[in-house]
Amino acid sequence: MMSNQRDIQLDALRAIAVTMVLYSHFFAAGGSSFLGHLGVRLFFVLSGFLITRLLLEARAAAEFEAGPALRSFYIRRALRIFPPYFAVLGLVWLTDLEQSRGSLLWHALYLSNFWYALRNEWTPWLLCHFWSLSIEEQFYIAWPLIVLLAPRRRVEAITIGVIAFSLAYRFYWPVTANTALARDLLPPASMDALACGALLAMRAARGAALPQWMQRGWPAFAAAFLAIQWFIPAPADPMLEWAHWLLLQVLPLIPLVAIVGACSSGFGGMLGKLAELPPLLALGRISYGVYLYHPILLAYAVKAQPWIPLNVSEQGPGRFLVASTATIVVAAISWQVFEKPLNGLKRHFPYVARRAAQERASKAGWFGRPAYPTGSPDGREPPRNLRRTRAGQ
Repeated sequence: MMSNQRDIQLDALRAIAVTMVLYSHFFAAGGSSFLGHLGVRLFFVLSGFLITRLLLEARAAAEFEAGPALRSFYIRRALRIFPPYFAVLGLVWLTDLEQSRGSLLWHALYLSNFWYALRNEWTPWLLCHFWSLSIEEQFYIAWPLIVLLAPRRRVEAITIGVIAFSLAYRFYWPVTANTALARDLLPPASMDALACGALLAMRAARGAALPQWMQRGWPAFAAAFLAIQWFIPAPADPMLEWAHWLLLQVLPLIPLVAIVGACSSGFGGMLGKLAELPPLLALGRISYGVYLYHPILLAYAVKAQPWIPLNVSEQGPGRFLVASTATIVVAAISWQVFEKPLNGLKRHFPYVARRAAQERASKAGWFGRPAYPTGSPDGREPPRNLRRTRAGQ
């Protein structure tokens, strides 16, 4: 597996995103969702960028075939995501932790966001973070079909259309004057972040830099977002509340895309050195496990409160220290013992078959014909490796 400066610094962004989630869920007063939500949006932009980049690289190879590439994509995603995910669900089912067993089928089908949206409450709280994992899985199912099967000249236009649809979706809510959870949990509410990351990958694939207005203007968008978040509380009037919500959802997109774009090119100097600190990179590599396990470890920490000298029953430094440490330790063990070996199996499922494999398949034949073409019209060799991220994208 190749690694490069871009992928290393994107690991650092994962570490920052998951730290924001841990702070929000373990430390912030009243369980404020500000940083946690921002961390999830950063994860979405990263996912859209990385997945689209891989798919575009596969499609650009001389020996690309849509069927094998799709099959490999879904198998590789399953190897990376499913084992720890279903291990958590199995543990919850066996112990019925926090009376969560009744909702497990929805979570197993990656419909957690619909479960919470339909009930309009975060019950069971233990698995409420699965809503974002469901959004990503729904994206993983649909997006490769667009990138690999749609006409090449249309893919970028389709992506812009997805962003526009997601933004237009937000204008539905003032009509209903409804602030239900569905407003944030249904897929259109997150497709803008995922598609913005995808659009960034598409521009990079054709050698286009970020637009000048974005490069120069993203600090202003970030400042406006922080000013509204910190100094302007949500108004009681439904129309004004909707506008407040809309700005908090949309304004961070430009800074997040700009930051992902900068890290994908690689920061230099002191900032680049900071982004490549080993502890930060290590946390980025295990960030999926940290996100997946952290409420489970919190539940066990609260149950063990009589034996813990620090206060873990309430938001604050004690909970943050104990629950975060336990989460990171478990996630690190999970990565080394469980996830990393399974992740290594992805080498058997390349997006584009290598030349030697093609020749063997051609000689052996499948159902009386070659499984793959043995060459390409222009005679180009496939790339030795497709770029991959260190965290298993």
